[in-house]
Amino acid sequence: MPLKLRPLQKPLERRRHQRVTIALLGRYMLEDKREYTCQTANMSPGGVSVIAPVRGAIGERVVAYLDQIGRIEGRIVRHTERGFAMQLSLPYAKREKIANQLTWLANREALGMPEDRRHERIVPHRRHAVLKIEGEREHVVKLIDVSVSGAAISTTAQPAIGTKVLLGDTPGQVVRAFEGGLGITFEQMLSAENFDENIKL
Repeated sequence: MPLKLRPLQKPLERRRHQRVTIALLGRYMLEDKREYTCQTANMSPGGVSVIAPVRGAIGERVVAYLDQIGRIEGRIVRHTERGFAMQLSLPYAKREKIANQLTWLANREALGMPEDRRHERIVPHRRHAVLKIEGEREHVVKLIDVSVSGAAISTTAQPAIGTKVLLGDTPGQVVRAFEGGLGITFEQMLSAENFDENIKL
């Protein structure tokens, strides 16, 4: 009786998305509202492994903000030697955006291209804010875009570079001027927990 050869079975792929080895700086917040700095070890649209000082518990919800990527959230699925890995809970559109960002970042690194802006910028739903400049009247300005570290605004005000200002309730400093507007850096980075299109400065 001829011997039947069984076809070799391919090993199961645990990860649904291809991971990219990439080092992005960021911050994360555990359920107790404590925030820590972190750095990614690798990432895919479905998960990320981070180097972190505090691991958190398996199953714990984490909100993070990563340079170039922006705000993400998910749950810790395992601990690693230097931190933890989390499975991301993101809508399809956000996963697609991250896939494109990771492809761009990996290609940029491979080609030796220079970095662009460190922080993801969003256009908030509330486009208007009040700009307070010491010794001047208040100005109603339009928000062009906002990141965790600063904002670009449309305004006719022309304070000098270095002037301390208050954008809404957020203190900052004028760092650049352009035709029809200003660039402002915040004194403190905004919290990753509240950084989305609904943000109110």
